[in-house]
Amino acid sequence: MTPRQTAALKKVDADSAARDGVNDVIDIGMLDDWIGFHLRMAQIASFQSFARHAQGIELSPGRFAALVLIDRNPGISQTALSRAIGSDKSTLTPVLDSLVKRGLVSRERTHNDRRLYELKLTDAGKNVMRAMHEHAQQHEKNLDTIVGPKDRALFLKILRKIAATRE
Repeated sequence: MTPRQTAALKKVDADSAARDGVNDVIDIGMLDDWIGFHLRMAQIASFQSFARHAQGIELSPGRFAALVLIDRNPGISQTALSRAIGSDKSTLTPVLDSLVKRGLVSRERTHNDRRLYELKLTDAGKNVMRAMHEHAQQHEKNLDTIVGPKDRALFLKILRKIAATRE
């Protein structure tokens, strides 16, 4: 076992023991060298941090991303939003339903094509965006501290390169 794998196991062991009181050591094997595994672990850590910063607003990173995109693109269709977020329409529909139900987004049929909906932020949605901006900025600062200013541009370049392969 490499020193890196040993360190990873100690981290997994310490985290799981702290959470559930079990002292099982988990051998993550080949996963330690898999980019996808570490992307997923990083995503989970990032989402948990985001949730801590957004406490009281109850907005997930995905819902926040939807609000940002709707704010920046008033009248965007569900199809275009789905492509921008990288999820299919069946996954996005419940997200939008919850944002509409909370009064943060309006969803109206377009005049040109009655099959399409235009999405816009409501005044309440704009207020949540303003409130979330500070929380999201603090979350990003924390991630910047972890990645480091020297590696930030390269890290984003690599993430964008991976995301660009999305079908």
